[in-house]
Amino acid sequence: MHTRLLPLLIVLMAAVLLALGVPLAVSLAGARQQKVVVDRIDDTARFAALAQFVTEPADPAGGDINERRETLSSELRSYHEVYDIRAGVFYRNDSPMAHAPDDWFLPRTGEVRDAFEEALLSRRSHDPEQVWPWQRRSLVVASPVIRDGDVVAVVVTDSPTGQMRSRILQGWLVIAAGEAAAMLLAVGAALRLTGWVLRPVRILDATTHDIATGRLKSRVAAAGGPPELRRLARSFNEMADNVESVLEQQRAFVADASHQLRNPLSALLLRIELLALELPEGNEEIASVQAEGKRLAQVLDDLLDLALAEHSEASLQVTDIGALAAERVAAWSPTAEAKGVRLTGTCPPTTAWADPVALSSALDAVVDNAVKFTPGGETVEVTVTSNGDVSTVVVTDNGPGLTDEELTRVGDRFWRSGRHQNIKGSGLGLSISRALLAAGGGSIAYERHEPHGLRVTVTVPRNAPTGEPAAQGLTDR
Repeated sequence: MHTRLLPLLIVLMAAVLLALGVPLAVSLAGARQQKVVVDRIDDTARFAALAQFVTEPADPAGGDINERRETLSSELRSYHEVYDIRAGVFYRNDSPMAHAPDDWFLPRTGEVRDAFEEALLSRRSHDPEQVWPWQRRSLVVASPVIRDGDVVAVVVTDSPTGQMRSRILQGWLVIAAGEAAAMLLAVGAALRLTGWVLRPVRILDATTHDIATGRLKSRVAAAGGPPELRRLARSFNEMADNVESVLEQQRAFVADASHQLRNPLSALLLRIELLALELPEGNEEIASVQAEGKRLAQVLDDLLDLALAEHSEASLQVTDIGALAAERVAAWSPTAEAKGVRLTGTCPPTTAWADPVALSSALDAVVDNAVKFTPGGETVEVTVTSNGDVSTVVVTDNGPGLTDEELTRVGDRFWRSGRHQNIKGSGLGLSISRALLAAGGGSIAYERHEPHGLRVTVTVPRNAPTGEPAAQGLTDR
């Protein structure tokens, strides 16, 4: 969520800064050009005043006219030399009254001609188009020279824009620097804002994960953030308290019921034994009643074990998974040999975080199942492997296996395949294994083993759980 919310905020802030910065840059460029245009208008007005009484072409007999023309020409030459701006005063017939430089004349077409034609209509040329820093254009301003209400000549200036474009660019760089600084501040603010908004969400997600993996005591700690998320955290804690209370009641009921039923069931089995002594030896009915009574006692024992497994907390420690698995293989080998099943183990030393007692009980249930359902002459293999994150114990058998539909249900409480109803069991062994493993952060998975049989994978973590000190030397040995 952080990676989705942060870019959204940054894009919105960048859009706001651009919406402010672009008009500011355009306004700055317009202001710079307008200042230059005003200066050129003042210059053309001054030249128009000087040219107002120089209205005829050069005449050797006209001393005053020639003197005024010389003064005007001198001013234009000085103006060009100082500012490198081409300027000239042209009669209506395009002939020059005075101009600088000497080789500059009124062109037939172009921007200068358009400004000249407009000034002939007795008005100053309109403001030129905006010149941007990447455009190498000149700035043309024309003003009419009016005498007795008639336009007798036009003053035209053709200014280079390099300096103006440089100033515009410098102004834009300042704006860009300000925008960049503002963007950095905006990114910092967005980081703080997203962290403040999402911190309760991260805590809620971590707590949900803890509860989902069996740590039902986990709760959302008080944190900052928006009021809505704080209310959500409080509601979540209330929900978790209620769920834990219901589960505690359920476990207590199962444990109490299992415990309370054991005594009357034991008494009932004892009376059945006494009754069997009064009946002829080999009576099938009484033998069937005794078998069902023992099966019911086993179910009660398993129910009590399941309730204890779900209720107790795992005592995690660094455990040699290979040695523990080899020990269980050795313990179950006599049972396998008695059935004609070959039980083998490949158990190299490897360490992980686990509750040794709980893991041993889980492996007992898995190996017991594998041996129980594997026919004589076949093999059950136990293999221990590990990588950087987890250690696994894989138990494979060559029994009848399970169908795809049965694989989705294996491990459910009291579930047994319809094909195996005649085999002794309560249907709780794998459920107990799952509960024992989940308490320590482990898991159990089932899949087919080709060409036939079942493959059970028990996984335990190699990383130290939250709140546990990191183990030294937690590596394969």
